[in-house]
Amino acid sequence: MRLQAVTTNSLLLAISPLVDGHYTTDNWYPAPNATGSGGWENAFSQAKSFTEKLNLTEKIFLVTGVDGPCVGNIPAIERLGFKGICLQDGPLAIRQASFASVFSAGVSTATTWDRELMHQRGAAIGQEFVGKGAHVMLGPVSGPLGRSALGGRNWEGFSPDPYLTGVAMYETITAEQSQGIQACAKHFIGYEQETQRVPSVNDDGITIQAVSSNIDDRTLHELYLWPFADSVKAGVASVMCSYNRINETYACENSHTLNKILKTELGFQGYVVSDWGATHSGVKSILTGLDMNMPGPLGSSDSSLASWWGYNITTMIKNGSVPESKLDDMIQRILTPYYYLQQNSATYPTIDIDTAQLNAGVTGSDVPAYQHPFNLGTNTDKNRDVRNGHSSLIRQLGTASSVLLKNSKNTLPLASPDRLALFGNDAVDVTGGPYDPQNVFGVQAVGGGSGTGRLASLVSPLEAIKARLPSASIQYITDNSLITSDGISSIYPTPDVCLVFLKTFATEGADRTSLLCDYNSTQVVETVTSSGSCANTIVITHSPGINLLPWADNENVTAIIASHFPGEQAGNSITDILFCDVNPSGKLPYTIAYKAEDYNAPIVNFTGSDNPNAWQSNFTEGLMIDYRHFDHNNITPRYEFGFGLSYTTFSLSNIGISKVSTSNLDAYPPNLGAEVPPPGGNAALYDVVAIVTAEITNSGSVPGAAVPQLYLSFPTSSGETELSSTTTPKKVLRGFEKTQVLAPGASATVRFELKRRDVSYWNVEKQDWKIPQGSFGILVGQSSRDISLTGQISFL
Repeated sequence: MRLQAVTTNSLLLAISPLVDGHYTTDNWYPAPNATGSGGWENAFSQAKSFTEKLNLTEKIFLVTGVDGPCVGNIPAIERLGFKGICLQDGPLAIRQASFASVFSAGVSTATTWDRELMHQRGAAIGQEFVGKGAHVMLGPVSGPLGRSALGGRNWEGFSPDPYLTGVAMYETITAEQSQGIQACAKHFIGYEQETQRVPSVNDDGITIQAVSSNIDDRTLHELYLWPFADSVKAGVASVMCSYNRINETYACENSHTLNKILKTELGFQGYVVSDWGATHSGVKSILTGLDMNMPGPLGSSDSSLASWWGYNITTMIKNGSVPESKLDDMIQRILTPYYYLQQNSATYPTIDIDTAQLNAGVTGSDVPAYQHPFNLGTNTDKNRDVRNGHSSLIRQLGTASSVLLKNSKNTLPLASPDRLALFGNDAVDVTGGPYDPQNVFGVQAVGGGSGTGRLASLVSPLEAIKARLPSASIQYITDNSLITSDGISSIYPTPDVCLVFLKTFATEGADRTSLLCDYNSTQVVETVTSSGSCANTIVITHSPGINLLPWADNENVTAIIASHFPGEQAGNSITDILFCDVNPSGKLPYTIAYKAEDYNAPIVNFTGSDNPNAWQSNFTEGLMIDYRHFDHNNITPRYEFGFGLSYTTFSLSNIGISKVSTSNLDAYPPNLGAEVPPPGGNAALYDVVAIVTAEITNSGSVPGAAVPQLYLSFPTSSGETELSSTTTPKKVLRGFEKTQVLAPGASATVRFELKRRDVSYWNVEKQDWKIPQGSFGILVGQSSRDISLTGQISFL
């Protein structure tokens, strides 16, 4: 029998006010035990058999991290032949490794709107992690989703749209795990700002709690949970709980989000691992659904080494505060994906010593010594090169994620200009070493923090353009301070075209303070374009996402390209676009506004308050973030969600809308009888209920690929209480398809499948997904504001 806290009208769990407009949630005990459903049954049986052989001390070692060669470490158990588990950062590269690739960031991947490229990227990343002997890669990221335009880690994730992010999570996870690595979907959940993400102590010694993300139940399900549901549906091995509080309770001890939503509603069969240092309790965190505490340490009688977990679990078991059966379930959840992905195989690679040396900060031939055993390689087997020719894929990803925002005089593509001038500190190679932190000089190929990568190689724009035009006159000034103070009068002769490279840094641990590009970028553009030498200026940005572009209407800025964080092939990727080796097809996965005030959902900041519970972030905007907010408030964007130009043009025609025959299609999905559903939730939610088709034609003169998009408007006047026009977006993305390259005059038919979940909303009272009565609007176009084809459909 399930034990659940009973409260008055507890099903209205996230709309009951607690205090000052905050939200409260119910408690949910105990966590459901794993069963291995969803194809993991044999691996679960292996995990269960192994668990039965463990003594209590060995069990503790399997759930609590220890010091070791990797970012996170579960040690080997030699007597049973268990080789341990190595967890490694991060979502786009093995952060601590030599001879490894640095791939495009998550935001860049979403900008491709290309399922196949998302999949190829995931497979290549997974292959490199396995090659270095890692067992778990800490990624991909769907939290932060991108609620605030200023979020410091938005670039690690994909898009503020849950549907687009959900597709990217599914493709990435299935591809990564196909290579034998465990993926870890993070950060669960409502982790939408860096500011006060962890508790702090003020000058008076008062502990100030971490920010609380206060989210109503419908918003939680339809926005922030949506891509995690896709992750669980993909069979993700692990989920990382986040630093923040959710409705007043820390994410890593939140029984409602972990036990009820993740492990019961979504049927998650893997394990929950804490973000590093995000565990704030012992018994409570275990009973509320946390399975692995990172980074540890184990703890001991020495108070300086004390841990919430570690040897403290022995006391918990002996005094009955934690049943040993609960500990066994945690271990089985951890070991099931280990066996499922055959990481116990004798041929699975050892941990490359370079990982141990980089994490420990040692050099030469020294190998760090550890208290516990690990399956390390040898000094003759270190610095393995796992790149495997992935640079060509990274170049392709960087090219596909470049968005052409402006091309007013058909400046692009370039032919073979004889005279070019490059400006800006983003044009050159980095000067700060193999990591790419906040260098004054150097192309911003990736952001900072645990989500970054160690660059074994990097191609700058200046280097790539010189290689492309070896006989041209290429002049450059890459010191922004020099440009803004002295101008560009030293440039002679007058260039045929000027290229300005701007960049924006973002990192874990800090939110952005401005939406402008860094290093006095506006003045750089104004100086260059007003010089008389650069009446034909192309501006290229490398950034974590949203930038305000106050110079976009400058008549001398004839083209703009947003190139995001493309990874190690940054220079080659942008060169491919400039010279039309590849026709741009990237589309914005977010909205670019005219001014900062057009965005809602700000970063909250209560710095200086001595109230321990001051940090409250009330998500009162509900579902209205990014383009939904702009639509809802009739705000004109500078460049809308889904926008992106091409060197050709496309037209849409011949919309087709048809319902799929489904027996007994009721408002609510059928109860399939299981207390815990298969991974991803009720399987009926993924049934296809309608198909929309359209024909797209290359109506221009250059071969190119298009990205038709399907949006859905819900029947807000249907009488459904929760579907009012004040709470429900005017339209939501529910499909996209990138075509193959189409020759001029050629056409392709695109097909969008609408699933039950796509046409449902989360009914708080019934705690289930519901298809509303009335007519849905079908909107097909080439961006969220460029809708060419419309139609209607109803289901009930």
